Amino acid sequence: MIELKPQILVDVIDILIVAFLFYRLFAMIKGTRAAQMFVGLVFIVIASIIAQWFRLNALNWIIGSLKTVWVILFVILFQPELRALLTHVGQNRLLRALIRVGDGGVLKEILAAVEDMSKERRGALIVVERDMGLRDYIETGTKLDAAVTKELLETLFTPHSPLHDGAVVIRSDQIAAAGCILPLSETPGLSPILGTRHRAALGLAEETDACVFVVSEETGAISIAHKGELKWNLDEGQLRSELAAIFNPRPDETTEVEKEAAQGA
Repeated sequence: MIELKPQILVDVIDILIVAFLFYRLFAMIKGTRAAQMFVGLVFIVIASIIAQWFRLNALNWIIGSLKTVWVILFVILFQPELRALLTHVGQNRLLRALIRVGDGGVLKEILAAVEDMSKERRGALIVVERDMGLRDYIETGTKLDAAVTKELLETLFTPHSPLHDGAVVIRSDQIAAAGCILPLSETPGLSPILGTRHRAALGLAEETDACVFVVSEETGAISIAHKGELKWNLDEGQLRSELAAIFNPRPDETTEVEKEAAQGA
């Protein structure tokens, strides 16, 4: 009996995992046409079990002959639902902490959009979520869940468009929402030339670890807010240097340690 207990535990975990996956899949397709196909697929599985249990040779042969195409049929029928399920899993915070997906491509699109809007003096406020979740702020805007592209970012900040006054929040490799409301910084002594966008960027950077891009509508200056600091009016070289320090901190941290060690010596 003692030797069977570990196997029983494994079997229970196995059943729970399968049950959870089926539950999540059914929850996503509930109320859609795919739900009926899902029920039909479950019926076929039950029929296969019954055929094997009661040794119904003819039925068992028919179902066994179809097993070779079941996987392909399943993928074809449930392609949208499987895509949604995999996207949901990929957005898990633990997995995102272990694997950074698409940061380089996302930053490239943001930089291209920010530099173009700077030349046109088009105001913009773009937030990149990092380790701290920004769900509360995302819910204040219009959810998009769209791929991050230069063209879409510039379109969202077109003057007089419904969403251009708020912030765009980027989560992982997608634009989670646009027109989001951010907290304004209450830090005393801020320069009077800093407008609402800059104060909102600094306010969020004071409360979270997000990286916030700001394009001034009056001057076209590009700024970055991060960890309670606002780096204002950055040129192209400074902008890329700041991004390298934020998203690839280890080399910079090593350099600072080496500098302190050299000063101490």
